[in-house]
Amino acid sequence: MRNVLVLMILLFGSKLFSQQNGEHSSVPIYNFPKIKSSITMPVKIPLSEIGNVINNSVPTLIFEDDSYTDNDNDQFKVKVWKTRPIRLVGGTKQNLLIEVPLKIWAEKGIGTLGFYNYQNTTFETVMYFNTQLTFNNNWTMVTKTSPMGFKWVTKPVLDYGKIKVPITTLVESSLKKQQADFCKTIDEMMSEQLNFQQYAIMAWNQFSQPFNVSEDYNTWLKITPISVNISPLIFYGNRIDVNIGIDTYSETFTGEKTASSPLISTIANFNSTQQLPNNFLLQTTANIPFTEASAIAEKTFLGKEFDFREGKSKIKISSIKVYGQDERIIIEATTEGTIEGISYISGIPIYDELKRKIVLSDTKFKLKTGNILMKTATLLFQKKIVKMIEEEYGIPTAELEDTAKKSIEETFNKEYYKGLKMKGKVFKLKPSKILLNPLGITVVIDTEAQLELLVNGM
Repeated sequence: MRNVLVLMILLFGSKLFSQQNGEHSSVPIYNFPKIKSSITMPVKIPLSEIGNVINNSVPTLIFEDDSYTDNDNDQFKVKVWKTRPIRLVGGTKQNLLIEVPLKIWAEKGIGTLGFYNYQNTTFETVMYFNTQLTFNNNWTMVTKTSPMGFKWVTKPVLDYGKIKVPITTLVESSLKKQQADFCKTIDEMMSEQLNFQQYAIMAWNQFSQPFNVSEDYNTWLKITPISVNISPLIFYGNRIDVNIGIDTYSETFTGEKTASSPLISTIANFNSTQQLPNNFLLQTTANIPFTEASAIAEKTFLGKEFDFREGKSKIKISSIKVYGQDERIIIEATTEGTIEGISYISGIPIYDELKRKIVLSDTKFKLKTGNILMKTATLLFQKKIVKMIEEEYGIPTAELEDTAKKSIEETFNKEYYKGLKMKGKVFKLKPSKILLNPLGITVVIDTEAQLELLVNGM
């Protein structure tokens, strides 16, 4: 859990995707609208990790009474060892069941007037505890550990030959005292180790710095946390699950790096919620230069011939290029044949989800020529070329979307540090807005994904 802030770096610090073209100084400046989202981190804490902390804190020799004369001259010595690791199991009511296996050596003297015959024995037992956890929204973790008695593996009996003396009562009195003290130790260690606030503060402050998501186009993503939400702790047989959600605003900027947010040293009370969204939404951009848009047009239309008026008129496209003007894409096609000149077909770029292409809508036509032979031929040519452009021209985004999805999921599904593993999946990734700039087309892309954090080291 100490590495939970790494999640944030991986989540937003990676270069998601971009088309490599152009210099930073030529990239237009856009400030996109804020998007409200909630980033949910399902954190899974193996109980074995908490058990390791407790085991490392508890010495092998738990208790020793090496005096015969204390406790009203009880003529009794005892030593208690931990024989195996302390084991934790999740209960059903936000509680932990803890068992501590013990080996006990005891020696008892029987006699009178200062003359005693001593015998010793070794036996085993298991102590049981119940720890109730309450996670308050002021970030305090309150634990209450109570003893749940013993289970004798072998009962303590001293063998004096003809006389066998049970010493269960003597041993239990010592163990009960130690069990009560051990409850306090467990509560102290639980409160220290299950401190979620420090990790929320680290995550929050990690967001203070904008993240560069495209060096080629100098694109920045700024995450502004608003509040923290936490769902109830869920206890399984071998782990504790908790969902930590951070409500955020995400903003995309191009151009110069935007200002950082102030760091925090404390964090406001979190909101308790029964359920948090599984997915989060972020927005980023990709860029398609007009040189690439022109290359697509050339591949589709250059050298293409078509006729109309029952074959009496023939036209061939001899050159074609694509550029932007205001909020419209212009396709400039030079033709030869019946109509020699330059046709300008303009349209507003939109994303066609079915075709997975950027296509033109609201198309308009303008012809610049010096050899118009017939008005009818010109009208027929206009209808023919506009229909052809609308049906056949499009800038494919399928490869861009598939590559981006694969890249993000590869980033999400890695173990970057020992003990900290991420599992993630992109559910939806599609262009939501098309913007034009002097160099090309900026595609605003919405990404909906899910992320899970697995903690295997504390």
